[in-house]
Amino acid sequence: MIPVARPAVPGAGGLPTGTGYAPCHHGELLQGVFLDDDGRRCAGLVTLPMAGPGSGAEFVRDPGTPPGDLTVVPTGRAKAARAARLAVAACAELSHQPPCGGELRLTGDIPVGLGMGSSTSDVIATVRAVADSYGLRLTPGTAARLAVRAELACDPLMLDGGPVLFAQREGRVLEALGPALPPLVVVGCLLGGGAPVDTLALPAYEPGDSDVRAYERLRTLLRRAVATGDVALLGEVATASARRGQRVLRQPEFETLVDIAHREGAAGVQIAHSGAVAGVLFDPAAPGVRHRVRRCLRALDAHGIPATRTFTTDTSTKELWNGPAHRGVDRPAGPDTSRRPARLPAL
Repeated sequence: MIPVARPAVPGAGGLPTGTGYAPCHHGELLQGVFLDDDGRRCAGLVTLPMAGPGSGAEFVRDPGTPPGDLTVVPTGRAKAARAARLAVAACAELSHQPPCGGELRLTGDIPVGLGMGSSTSDVIATVRAVADSYGLRLTPGTAARLAVRAELACDPLMLDGGPVLFAQREGRVLEALGPALPPLVVVGCLLGGGAPVDTLALPAYEPGDSDVRAYERLRTLLRRAVATGDVALLGEVATASARRGQRVLRQPEFETLVDIAHREGAAGVQIAHSGAVAGVLFDPAAPGVRHRVRRCLRALDAHGIPATRTFTTDTSTKELWNGPAHRGVDRPAGPDTSRRPARLPAL
């Protein structure tokens, strides 16, 4: 943790107040079991970044109150509440102050239950807001460790920069894959009608040595795709990873999605391995890509697969892709979330 050379900004009532923000993602490009530098098996993933939706947090610290005296608005965000308590303890120790309570307010527009990292986004925004209320900035590694303690596994939303293979249950980077992903146009959609995926209810799958070898091969190919800017190779990796994920997820529309991608000349498909969100991946430099995207949207609609938004991962150019939300799915939130609509606003 690195102290910031400034005092915390007082909020309403003169109490020290901090703010934080964290983005979301659009599921995974690769997820499986990999070997770390010591040859030990680790669950790992590479997420697909998406600008737009995110979580914001404001933490009003109340010195002199018990550390358990914490109010969270909206209620029911148990993971964010745990993250706030953990972050208060860590920041109070660093600043040589007694831990205290306070009020955490969360805002955001990330749909829950779709595998877009909504809980991690809440947690990271919370950790950053608590640190900011102490006039501190946490290193990404510290934020990751707190996030894992708060929710047992987390996405790499605390990291800025290029794509990484991230051990989500340990909160550490297994490999930095390169400076940036090749530019992609992603046609987002929802499988299973957008119903939440209960990861605890999924059938157990214990990967064997052959699985680890297959995931390591995909890791090598993804590293090459990033290094060379090869969208086609990246699409192959994402599709292979998504197909392997079907051994557990068993989404009935998956093969239809792959067929649509093939017919429209897409590079491949990607899915959230813990949710319903999916995407058809196009090379923005491919001839007639706009027509392909429009045909893809029509094909998704014809097969009853709700399209959500079309976006690009290329942040160096002005966004030109319009992705109207054709259909949204409202659903009750789980016990750890407040009620939020499962709609992805168009860029």
